Amino acid sequence: MKTFNVSSDIIPIGEFKTRLSKWFKNINETGHPLIITQNGRPAGVLISPPEYDELIHKKLLIDSVNRGLSDVEKGDVYTTQELKDELNKRRATGKSKWNLSGPMKLWKGY
Repeated sequence: MKTFNVSSDIIPIGEFKTRLSKWFKNINETGHPLIITQNGRPAGVLISPPEYDELIHKKLLIDSVNRGLSDVEKGDVYTTQELKDELNKRRATGKSKWNLSGPMKLWKGY
């Protein structure tokens, strides 16, 4: 996410409401977030759709890595043989895709 410019990217809500289309165009062209204030305090942040998508993808990646690290710390991982056996079992039953909604073990790699 791009950083914001204090002199141009912080505006009061009244100004935001009167020039909505200008501000939407501005965030899409510059990629800078827009901080909207109410009574002199931050009340919201407007970002472009690509910036939002990037934030969501980064959060999902970080959450996934943290779950994996937690599994490793708990020892909740597969050995190479366990992984092979599980894959063979799933192929034999027609469940070749991983069920990502439930708990998964990581592969130890040895």
